[in-house]
Amino acid sequence: MLAAVFTGVGLEAQPSAEKKKVLVVYFSHSGNTKEVANQIKEATGADVFEIVPEKAYPTNYQAVVDQAKKEIAEGHKPAIKGKIENIEQYDTIFVGSPCWWATIAPPVATFLSGYDLSGKTIIPFMTHEGSRMGHTGADIKKLCPKSKVLDGFPVRGSQVKKAKEDILKWLREIKVIR
Repeated sequence: MLAAVFTGVGLEAQPSAEKKKVLVVYFSHSGNTKEVANQIKEATGADVFEIVPEKAYPTNYQAVVDQAKKEIAEGHKPAIKGKIENIEQYDTIFVGSPCWWATIAPPVATFLSGYDLSGKTIIPFMTHEGSRMGHTGADIKKLCPKSKVLDGFPVRGSQVKKAKEDILKWLREIKVIR
């Protein structure tokens, strides 16, 4: 599995005179969430951080289903690789995850609970195969009670490569780009 990846530059398309620093963080098991994260990065010029568990999830479908379901039921937050040393510089943080049992994947919960994100705007996005956002907004608000959590954006996993126009429309609607 790849180590944590951190790339990008500041937001160039911000509509206000004051530049806001934007970050996209994501966990992707199959590659779908990574694809959406990259589309958001491309549209916004945001920095990107990939959430990578220290112990990779199994590649066998049923094994990952069993492990993830157990972790979510137990509230387990697996250790992750890498850390953002300067999280305070970001005003807006997009948070991406596959929708597992109507919520964020456990490594995303690890990331969110590992930082003080007070005063930041958090914008969830989820990849799914029918469950859409589930109750991820409420779950993220519990992990980040002093953050502003916007409504998220669901993308069907089988449609991520065709989602660019929908993602751009959403980013305009939430006023992240013009």
